[in-house]
Amino acid sequence: MSSVWESLTVDARDPARLARWWAEALGYQVVTEEPDGAVEIRRSADRLPGLTFVPVGDDKETKNRLHIDLRPDDQEAEVERLVDMGARHVDIGQGDVEWTVLADPEGNEFCVLRQRGD
Repeated sequence: MSSVWESLTVDARDPARLARWWAEALGYQVVTEEPDGAVEIRRSADRLPGLTFVPVGDDKETKNRLHIDLRPDDQEAEVERLVDMGARHVDIGQGDVEWTVLADPEGNEFCVLRQRGD
């Protein structure tokens, strides 16, 4: 028996807003919006895995134990684009590293890696 990775679920104060932010950041599309407020995005409707944003009543308080790594063609340009979209630089104790740690509009950390071969 095996499993298929369906989705990564993200708690959000405003799931619709955060889902649309990540959809723009990743070039994904909204594929479902549930009456309970959950919103799923995917690269395309038939392509797994997705990111599902579910409503919660509290703010994020500590560093994520699971995060997304992005590997763009141009790290500097991508960091600038994401910051222009509302991400912010964060220090989680990473020190002097080759990647950039950012947080999305609700404070979820993610990394923007250097392009392969650098």
